[in-house]
Formats: sequence, C-alpha cells, structure tokens
Amino acid sequence: MKRKPINIDVSLLLILFCLFIISLLAVYSGSGQYETQDPFYFAKRQVFWYLVGFGVMAGTAYIDYELLERLALRLFAGAVFLLILVHFFGTYKNGSQRWISFGVIEIQPSEFMKIILILLLASILNQFQHKRFSFTESIIPTGKIMVYTVIPFFFILVQPDLGSALVILSIAFTLMLVSGISGRMIMSLSLGFMGLVAFLTYLHNHYFEIFSKIIKPHQLDRIYGWLSPHEHASTYGYQLTQALLGIGSGQMSGSGFTHGTQVQGGKIPEAHTDFIFAVIGEEFGFLGAVTLVCLYFLMIYRIIRIAISSNSLFGLYICAGVAGLIVFQVFQNIGMTIGLMPITGLALPFISYGGSALLTNMIALGLVFSVNIRSKHYMFGNDWG
Repeated sequence: MKRKPINIDVSLLLILFCLFIISLLAVYSGSGQYETQDPFYFAKRQVFWYLVGFGVMAGTAYIDYELLERLALRLFAGAVFLLILVHFFGTYKNGSQRWISFGVIEIQPSEFMKIILILLLASILNQFQHKRFSFTESIIPTGKIMVYTVIPFFFILVQPDLGSALVILSIAFTLMLVSGISGRMIMSLSLGFMGLVAFLTYLHNHYFEIFSKIIKPHQLDRIYGWLSPHEHASTYGYQLTQALLGIGSGQMSGSGFTHGTQVQGGKIPEAHTDFIFAVIGEEFGFLGAVTLVCLYFLMIYRIIRIAISSNSLFGLYICAGVAGLIVFQVFQNIGMTIGLMPITGLALPFISYGGSALLTNMIALGLVFSVNIRSKHYMFGNDWG
C-alpha cells in the first residue's frame, strides 16, 4: 500500500534555505568588528538557532493547525501572563525590559505573542465564516479584535518595545483587511490612528511637558535622528548616518565579502542584528540587496498561494497573519536602515542574528506548512469558497 505524498511547498523551503545562507554570510561579516577569540562565534550560534528553528518548524507543521483554534485563548492568556512577568521580573538591558532569564537562555515573550495573536484573531474571525459586514455589523468583530490587540500592545509598549508593538498592530490590521469587516470601518480606524499621530505632533509643538510623559526620551531621540540624521550625526542620528554611508558606498556590486569599510571598521553598531541590511548593502551592493528583497517577495507570494489553496478560513487567516507579520518586519527593518522609517529594535526576518526572533518566524512558517500539508485540492475549487 503506497503512502500518500506529503504536500510540502518545496519552493518555500528553497527560499528559506537561501535566506539561511545569506544570514550566515551577513552575520559572520557583520560580527567581524567584535573582538572574539573565535571569529565564527556568532555564525556558529546562528547555525545552532537555525537548526533548532528547523526542528521547531517541522514540529509545528506536524501539528494539525485546526487543533490550535481551541487552544488559542489559553495560549493568549499564558502569553499575557509572561508579559506581566517581564514587567516585574524581566531582565533589563539596552534601555528595555523585554526578556525573562532562565539561567543559560533568555526568552522574549513579546516575540511569541505575535504568533499567538495570529491564532487568536484568526479563530475570532473564523467564527463569522464568509459573512460580509456592514459598518454597523462590523462593530462587534472589530471590538473583539481591538480588545485582544490592545492588551499585548500596551504591555509590549511599556517595556518599551515600539517595534514589536507596531508588529502587533500590523497583524491585526492585516487580518481585518482580509476579513469581512467593512471597508468603512477599516478606513475609520486608519483615520483615527493618523489623528492620534497628528495629536501627538500638536502636543510636541505646543505642550511638550505633556508629550514627554507619553513618549520616552530615547524614543523621541530616535525620531529626531530619523527626521534629521545629519544634524545629529554624532548622537542619535549616528547609526542611520553610518548605515547610509555604508549602503551608498556599496553601489552596484558592493565592496566585497568582509571588505566593507563601514562594517568592518565598527562604525555601524549592531551590524549583525538590527542593522544587518547595511552589511548586505555595503558588501554585496544593490544587486545583493535586490536579491534579498526578491526572496522576500517570493516568500510572501508562496504564502499567499498557500492561503488561497487552503480548505478552511482559519487556515487562510493564519497565512494572512503570517504574511502581515513578515511584510511589516521586512519593511520596518529595511526602512529604518535607509531612512524611510524611524529606528526600532526589529530584526530582519531570517537574516538578523538572534534566537527569539528567528524561532518566532520559523514557528510562523511552520503554521503555513501545516496549512499547506492539510490542504486538499478539488477540481471545482475549495470547499469554503
């Protein structure tokens, strides 16, 4: 008796492998500015995290994603509890309190909250099936989404971790876009968010004492460094200024692997983590940067294809949430490196050195593979369409 072939998206696996190779090259080169006895220290640790990540991804893909729908609320409650623990007992470093230490390892609960929120919001929206809501009917599902989004958003924002907090919002916004919620409702929320930004700008210009109680000083410094990097090149605009110099000097084909003047000279802080795109831009040039961006486009395309071929709305929502998670992180990280976005502590997915962020993205892809493996293809389309 022949076993049925497992439905695995080989293209998505190949894209992930290419990102793995790029990550190792960039982490090795970007960490060359740090004086360690072992020049391969960070690269070897990245290999370790990738191996763990592949194992976690395979384990997640093995689990039937539909079983997670019933556990979503419990997982969410557990993740919120960990965020509360971080607030009281978390490890404080680099101006933030984001980690819980377990001796040898540290975990960042805000990273795993991103995955759990995708599952929870997908389960909430799945309850309404294909229903297209009017503006009035959209109030209830929108209210539920906002309540479950605001809770982690608040706890993550006070750590402070603006980057991850914005990711939480991007996940909710993406899932609302692909759901049956009224376009007028989504537009109203968007206008409300822009109104909030305008109000904060007004407070900054006219009531700075009140504004300073809302926005932390280091966050404001980052905004100044983003808007006027050259005026603050020696202080909070230093990272962006040096990154721009590095990327600009890369030109078309780059200065060559491990030959970047800015990177190897130690002028770009956190070159193997948050500013790893500057390594790729300087040492591999425009061609290397475009290759990386194209790989991300292909990854999102494959995730969308899997979402479309899914046999359940819950699976579609999961894939949409994962796509939103990856797209925003890529846009924010690359954007902050080239001056389009303010600097936050978001890693470049599958490229930056680090454990928690990489494992989060691998779990996310594991969910996508779980949806893909359990999708059946019918001659006349999906059974939910």
